[in-house]
Amino acid sequence: MEKLELVRKWSLNTYKCTRQIISEKLGRGSRTVDLELEAQIDVLRDNKKKYENILRLAQTLSTQLFQMVHTQRQLGDAFADLSLKSLELHEEFGYNADTQKLLAKNGETLLGAINFFIASVSTLVNKTIEDTLLTVKQYESARIEYDAYRTDLEELNLGPRDANTLPKIEQSQHLFQAHKEKYDKMRNDVSIKLKLLEENKVKVLHNQLVLFHNAIAAYFAGNQKQLEQTLKQFHIKLKTPGMDASSWLEEQ
Repeated sequence: MEKLELVRKWSLNTYKCTRQIISEKLGRGSRTVDLELEAQIDVLRDNKKKYENILRLAQTLSTQLFQMVHTQRQLGDAFADLSLKSLELHEEFGYNADTQKLLAKNGETLLGAINFFIASVSTLVNKTIEDTLLTVKQYESARIEYDAYRTDLEELNLGPRDANTLPKIEQSQHLFQAHKEKYDKMRNDVSIKLKLLEENKVKVLHNQLVLFHNAIAAYFAGNQKQLEQTLKQFHIKLKTPGMDASSWLEEQ
């Protein structure tokens, strides 16, 4: 009997919510709107798509850099082999071998920074933001239920009040109040999560974007020391890379 009662309540709730959704899509039913909160949710969903695009591009960059580093390492080995076998070009092959190996080494360092950037942003997008969007979905479901039972109550209140309808109105009022409390709670939960997410997002992206900038700038400036320092220090404190240090290409 308990199971049958649960199935009956679930079926009734599903029917009411489906009717509410169809009514809203047809433009006949009214829906409760929190303009400020829904604007924040829209911004979050739009930002998630943009962050996912950044992730895809960063992953492409990582793959391409990995292939380049692999080729540089092979080229360095080939130059080194020829340096030993070509006495008349021993010096030329030698410094080309050293340069390619150094490029490969710094490429690996940069690759480590990029992959850490990818992992951190991926955690933000696929776990932290996704968790908040799950709460948003629960909030949206609670909103539909609230509006469905609100509509029921409004329709009953427009009808006659007699011995037959008063118990139905009282029951409808009770169900409406329960779903209103659930809706209010979920709205508050979403507001709190959005605020916490924003604080966490700013902190995470600030650190990761500074890391990404420092590593890329140091690599293409040929600043080996700064590149290595960035990789060691990014998880503690990131600083704007100094370009005063001599280039490792110039030092060759």
